[in-house]
Amino acid sequence: MEPRLIANRQEFSWKGFVLQWEWLLVVLILAVFVMNASLSEFFLDYDNLRDATMGFLDKAFIVLPMVFIILMGDIDISVASIVALSSVVMADLYSKGLPMAWAMVVCLAVGTVCGWINGMLIVRFKELSSVIVTLATMIIYRGIAYIILEDQAAGKFPKWFKFLGWEYVGSIPFILIAFAVFALGFGLLLHKTGFGRKLYAIGNNATASRFSGVEVDRIKVIAFTLAGLMSAVTALFLTSRMGSSRPNIATGYELEVIAMVVLGGVSTAGGKGRMIGAILAVFLIGYLRYGLGLVNISAQSLLIVLGLLLIFAVAVPQLKWKRRRTG
Repeated sequence: MEPRLIANRQEFSWKGFVLQWEWLLVVLILAVFVMNASLSEFFLDYDNLRDATMGFLDKAFIVLPMVFIILMGDIDISVASIVALSSVVMADLYSKGLPMAWAMVVCLAVGTVCGWINGMLIVRFKELSSVIVTLATMIIYRGIAYIILEDQAAGKFPKWFKFLGWEYVGSIPFILIAFAVFALGFGLLLHKTGFGRKLYAIGNNATASRFSGVEVDRIKVIAFTLAGLMSAVTALFLTSRMGSSRPNIATGYELEVIAMVVLGGVSTAGGKGRMIGAILAVFLIGYLRYGLGLVNISAQSLLIVLGLLLIFAVAVPQLKWKRRRTG
């Protein structure tokens, strides 16, 4: 009998490499650049592109942990409310005399605790989906923010605080450098560690993962806690850019963040997707919004375009799967 060889690596295929979803996103980004450059002569101006990047990167910090959550087959729609609550608490404490550095620490702590609460509720009440749990906490967190400030604004932050959202390191926006560092860290955590492999396992089959010894509940709590922490990071940058805080800030961020993750190729069913795809989707949507804004195309029209892109993102993998099944 001849010995049987089992390959521990999938054979490299140029066709498979070229047809990866991320390459399609690169093509779409190039198409957006070409389209916007033809619509407005100001689009390709370096200073304009740099400033536009600063304008949409604040919400991109939430995209990173949202990849973890959607990979597990869950979702978190409370992130925008966590941004608001963290920002409001920071501004309120600073206005009452707390040093700004400590107010920023409290901001991060508030976001982290809110995310931890989400995770604990989801693992304790398994009969409730993450949509229901985070819908409830979304209302609660935003409600607390309104109780603290009502309809008022709080601000008058020290001048150095605007560095987060407005200043540069050389000619590169500080927020871009910060996002690159966080993106690298989250990407390595997802693709190069056992924690990331467990996220994929849970997304593919949570029950089998639990019987295989994966600490499913602990992993979920960690992922939701990270989402809370990064929502607080977003609160720091967004508040720095606005110069003040109100209970209604970041309204709608949760939908944009989820759209970026799904458009990036992360399956809502769980277990499939990569960090680089979500990052590319951040820049695709950001530059699309910026370019259409230059020619005064309404936000409603952008929502239509974004909806079509999401349908495309969901439909293409399904068509490929059906073709393989019937082929």
